[in-house]
Amino acid sequence: MKKRILIAGAGGFIGGHLAKKLSNKKNIIFCVDKKPLKKWYQITRSNKNIVSDLTFDANCKKVTKNIDEVYNLACDMGGMGFIENFKAQCMLSVLITTNLLKYSKINKVKKFFYSSSACVYPNFKQTAKKTINLKETDVYPADPMDGYGWEKLYGEKLCENFQKDYGIKVRVARFHNTYGPFCSWNDGREKAPAALARKFIEAKFFRKKNIEIWGDGSQKRSYTYIDDCLTGIQKIVKGNYSYPINLGTSFCVSVNQLVDILEKISNLKLKRVYIKNAPKGVQSRNSDNKLIKKLFNWEPKYSLEVGMENLYRYIYDEFRKNHRF
Repeated sequence: MKKRILIAGAGGFIGGHLAKKLSNKKNIIFCVDKKPLKKWYQITRSNKNIVSDLTFDANCKKVTKNIDEVYNLACDMGGMGFIENFKAQCMLSVLITTNLLKYSKINKVKKFFYSSSACVYPNFKQTAKKTINLKETDVYPADPMDGYGWEKLYGEKLCENFQKDYGIKVRVARFHNTYGPFCSWNDGREKAPAALARKFIEAKFFRKKNIEIWGDGSQKRSYTYIDDCLTGIQKIVKGNYSYPINLGTSFCVSVNQLVDILEKISNLKLKRVYIKNAPKGVQSRNSDNKLIKKLFNWEPKYSLEVGMENLYRYIYDEFRKNHRF
């Protein structure tokens, strides 16, 4: 029999890529998102695409019926500019996780994947300018990012206790700044890679000489290309490890270094203007990948340079279409 898979948040960036990746003759994919179909980032026509708001109890009851696996990637989030300014809105996503787990139990779903985030890690561990490698056990004592981080940490605990109490097989991945084509790049939810790529493209087309950088450019992050993320998700779901695990690259760069990469890709040198009072998040965050490498022999294949060039080309083409250049 074909496996029946539900992807919540399939109209978003990672969800859209995952829906396409899992679409084959062995699976029946039910894709759900609250956005109108015309606003989905990607649509795979062979899947069953449903517009439904999963913050509502009745909708979760309906979409989990006769489902074998649930992938919960549904959450109201974005880059630092969004999650620092809409904390309560981000936290309402806990309704989706609660309702999906509740009806996964009732409807006897066999496996539940939850997309968590590196934002669950304590703020007090991420204040130094040196590179901070965060391993899974570093999450406690808890001091996650206000709003979005707390919502994700609570979601992890929900998954843990639904497994303990009801036997649902849960899998939890902590994403570290996933990026790539079909991501947000101009709607206020974009993350640093897409936002900076767009600014270089704007400078090229509008002959700007400056680029605005949030913070002082010393903030450090690791960035995971979407194809690597999808491979990691599949390994985690097929495996037997039921606790949260980092899914990211352990190659860390500063924002200034990310700008250096985009200068080479765009063949454009711009004056850097630092906006010190803009949202910038923690000072340093990097993924410790020892556990995922040990358990699943997973390591990212895409270099940041290759991934950023793919992202740049995607945004460049979209920018031209939007502005009719």
